[in-house]
Order: sequence, then C-alpha cells, then structure tokens
Amino acid sequence: MPKKQVKIYFIAGESSGDLLASRLMHALREKLGSRVRFYGVGGETMAEEGLTSLFDISDLSIMGFFEVFRSLPIVLKRMNQIWDDIAKVQPDMVITVDSWSFSQRIHAGMKKRHLTMPHIHYVAPQVWAWKAKRAKTIKKWIDHLLVLLPFEKPLFTKHGMPCTYVGHSVIESGADKGQKARFFKSHPNIDPKSFVVTVLPGSRKTELKYLLPVFEQVVVRLKKQHPSLVVVMPTVQTVADRLKQAVKSWKVPVVIIQGRQARYDAFAASRLAVAASGTVSLELAMARVPHLIAYKVNKLTGCLARRILKIKYVNLINILADKPVIPECLQENCTPDYIVAQVKKLLGSAGKKQQTQVQKELKKLGMTTRPSQKAAQKVLEILDE
Repeated sequence: MPKKQVKIYFIAGESSGDLLASRLMHALREKLGSRVRFYGVGGETMAEEGLTSLFDISDLSIMGFFEVFRSLPIVLKRMNQIWDDIAKVQPDMVITVDSWSFSQRIHAGMKKRHLTMPHIHYVAPQVWAWKAKRAKTIKKWIDHLLVLLPFEKPLFTKHGMPCTYVGHSVIESGADKGQKARFFKSHPNIDPKSFVVTVLPGSRKTELKYLLPVFEQVVVRLKKQHPSLVVVMPTVQTVADRLKQAVKSWKVPVVIIQGRQARYDAFAASRLAVAASGTVSLELAMARVPHLIAYKVNKLTGCLARRILKIKYVNLINILADKPVIPECLQENCTPDYIVAQVKKLLGSAGKKQQTQVQKELKKLGMTTRPSQKAAQKVLEILDE
C-alpha cells in the first residue's frame, strides 16, 4: 500500500460513471484516508467524495451517433482541457470510468503527450454486444481493465489485456434499502394509498428530448385508469432544471426528487416504474419494483445501432437470463400504446413473475464482497508496482 500522498485523476462522462467512480473513491479513502487526493471530471456523487470537477459533465452526456457528431466541437474542447489538466496535476494514476468511446480518446491523447502514469479503465467496453475487435486493441491504450461481469474477463485476457473482475457496483447501491414510510413522511401531501409510479427519463439531454413526450402520454393514460396516480421522477443535477421546466405543462402532477436516498425511498413506495434503459433497471430489480425499460433515438442512429449490435436484448437482466424478463420498449415500440400495454401486464401476474426471475439473475453479479473494495485493492496493487 502506498505510504506517500497519492493523487488519482478520475474521468466520468455521465451519471452512471459518476456513481461508480464515487464508490471507488470512497473505498480508496477508507484505505488511504487523508493520503489520497482526487482530481478530474465528474458529477454530483463524486463531488460528495471531495472532487471539484474540471467542468460540468453534462457536456459529455451525449447519446447517439449523430448527436455526438453535432456536439463534437465542445467535446474536443473538453478533451483538451482534460489533457492540459492532467499534465498540470501530474497524478499517480488516471482512471476513466465507462463511456469507452470517449475514454479511449482520452487515453490515446495521453499517450501522444507522453503522460505515462498508469492508465486504468473501469467498466469494460461491451465487446460482447458490438465491435468485438475492441477486445484485441484495448491494451494499446490502457494498462489495466476493471470489469463488472464474470463473463467479460476471459474476453480480454485471451488477448493479453491485464484484467480484474470486481463485480457489479449496483449491489452496493442500497437500492434495496429504501423505506416506503420515509417516502410518505417526506411527502406529506401524497396520500399513502396513492398509486405511485416512478418515471425515470434518463440523465442526458437527448434522452429527455425523445422520452419525455412519450412518458407524458403514458402517465396521462394511466391517470385515467388509476385516478390516485402520483408520478415521482428522480433526476440528477445535470438535467434537473431542464426536467422541471419540461414537466410544468404536463396534465398530471409530477414530484421531482434528487438524491440517492430519496430515489430509493420512492422505489419502495412505487407500484411500478417506467425507466430509460440503463443501470437504473438493476437498481429497480434490487428494489423489487416491477418495471420496463424504454429508449428512443433518431431514426438514423437507430438503424445504425441495429446493424452493429450483436445481442438480442439491451437490458442486462435479459442478457443474463437470455429471455425478455424486463420488457424492452425500444425505437418503434417506444410508444404510449405499447408501453401502457406492458404496464397492464406488469400489474398482473407478469409483475410477480418478473420479480422471481430478476432475483435469480442478480445473484450472477457477484453479490458478496463490495465491488468498490475489490476495485480499490487492485488500484493500490498497481500503484505499488
């Protein structure tokens, strides 16, 4: 274990990476105490662990081929800022988290600038989903890879990439520790007998653009069927203001909340959830909330994605189970009619069946030692080398 002051530079480009990085930061602080200092780019949960972000990560939270292309000037500007800052700070290690397309370019730029401190990446590129050749080339850019899923490690080690399986960080999220009573105590204007639905439209501006109009129509229809409906919408700092403005015109009142505890308490109080595709589905699974996922991008991006993707499902629970445990409402199926039909099924026997199956699949994600502790231990070993 390092005895000197350690400087670690983290780069997370979106909310899921921000949360993952914050847990690793916390685990490192548990081991090193005041001897570790953090620098880099992150969001609100990394800020809670002491990071002052170089800039707002909302500039990097972009999804879709053409959306990224249009945002290229600001992304290139932010990359240059990161490289300059790393050169200035001279950290002992740089750890990028998720968002491999962006992270790979950061590491490549570091190599060109001869920034030779250890390069670590946390969360493997999904080579099993698309671009399998990445498994062969990733070792050009990084020194070690920390992976979340047990089947990922051999995909990289067979190509000589040093790799450690640490487990999926969602298992230490606390998503299963939410309290229904605390939710209603925090929101005295909501009747405990209400039909609470959690709606999660994503943490990217592009996700709000495509999903909010659809979700609005879904909850309007559900309100007619369930008059006591209350919509709770957890969000993050990067899109909170935009979200609040967008839902002002909704015919159904929306309660917007922020913070992990508030989100998990809302889960505990919810009859069901409608969510943008992503890690939040695993949190909902842990909280035993019947749910579906939805996603929509522009038509050209959707066509390209279908050509590239090599998997039947996009939801991790479905991938692990090799069947549609969680309904996937994607692109042309991301419509009010289709989503409401799936909701009706979830309110019946399908919801109970879903909860039985997801518990089986969650056990495959390494629900033993805290993944952040495993990741922190490996980081310290690399620093000692």
